[in-house]
Amino acid sequence: MSIIIKPIISEKANYLTDLRGAYSFLVNPKANKIQVKKAVEEAYGVKVADVRTMIYGPKVSSKHTKKGLQVGKTNKLKKAVVSLAEGEVIDIFATN
Repeated sequence: MSIIIKPIISEKANYLTDLRGAYSFLVNPKANKIQVKKAVEEAYGVKVADVRTMIYGPKVSSKHTKKGLQVGKTNKLKKAVVSLAEGEVIDIFATN
């Protein structure tokens, strides 16, 4: 099971990185905080101080067509905000 799906690059995520040294990631919805911490430490070689997670439920949308009401939904998302220890930095834009 892949824990980290991708880092979140947005204005708010960059602001948290500059202000608090916290990095945001999209993670597997079945992963817990301990698994997220271990995955970030192994992937980026840093020491993680704190992990906060939040689950966003699926969004349901519907539309009326000739064939009737069509209902669809997005996938459930889980975001993790990872705070690093003092002096630690992750270079997200580095190419491997």
